[in-house]
Amino acid sequence: MAVTETQRFRAPGCPEDVARILMRLAAAGAELAWMIQANGLDRNLGESRGTNSDGDGQKALDVLADDLFREALETASVRHYASEEQEEVLTLNAQGTLAVAIDPLDGSSNIDVNVSIGTIFSIFPAAATADESFLRRADEQVAAGYIIYGPQCALVACWGRGVHLYVLDARTRAFVLVRSGQTIPTDSNEFSINASNYRHWTAPVRAYIDDCVAGTDGPRDRNFNMRWVASLVAETHRILTRGGIFLYPADDRKGYDRGRLRHVYECAPIAKLICEAGGGATDGSEPILAQTPTRLHERTPFVFGSSAKVARVASYYDLPPAEASALFNKRGLFRS
Repeated sequence: MAVTETQRFRAPGCPEDVARILMRLAAAGAELAWMIQANGLDRNLGESRGTNSDGDGQKALDVLADDLFREALETASVRHYASEEQEEVLTLNAQGTLAVAIDPLDGSSNIDVNVSIGTIFSIFPAAATADESFLRRADEQVAAGYIIYGPQCALVACWGRGVHLYVLDARTRAFVLVRSGQTIPTDSNEFSINASNYRHWTAPVRAYIDDCVAGTDGPRDRNFNMRWVASLVAETHRILTRGGIFLYPADDRKGYDRGRLRHVYECAPIAKLICEAGGGATDGSEPILAQTPTRLHERTPFVFGSSAKVARVASYYDLPPAEASALFNKRGLFRS
């Protein structure tokens, strides 16, 4: 893939070395968007290709996306490249000043059904070792963002000066800045969770969802709609656009005791974006940006969205066990 320096990608106020990496991520994303649009014409991108380093199933597009972004960053100032599709961190440029963590293709199970999928990335200052670069507090990210491949291909990124939305111009295959200062609406009647796992949730999560589902008959005294796309990028884009809350909690299934989403590749960058847009992001009770992972592929529960809603979920974890398990009309503390 040829990455050109003439793309119409502008990052106002962004440090030059970070902006150069964003430009190369954008160029690779534009190429990937074209490949996704052509799925089925010359190859089957949803074809199974084994499993990744953490045992999750890989599609052909997972591997292609990883190769595409790695190659795009090889001549940039990236010392360490950590991919969800790679077991170990790769060194791209021993003199590089930055480190990139990336989920090259989020939501790959949706490829064949034409549902929005995406790329999630995070940029840290490079340290001497890979562990020092990535196993650090999430609030040390210098930039973060995602690319969503949907009816409209968009790139959303932040680097400490607000959240910026770019749209891919299909005529020029370049991302063009269309909005800066994106903020999350404070009021929304939508929540997002995989309700099929209800029986496995902890009492605080059940209590929160019970109160939403109870609508005007419950302590929230309002009706809610549930959304679930099973694509983290799609859920994030909807919440950034119209508010709401997303929950992927820990539960009692084997392998889900610490949730399922990865701290470094998924939760940390999404948390940075959401918080910079005025929202909140926690593991249910504690802020994601204040946490430090101990392993590269570590998982964490994840709750994010409009800040008041995220804070409300955290308050359910402070309920006495008897009240968390009570019927909704007994939780008077949470009325309104």
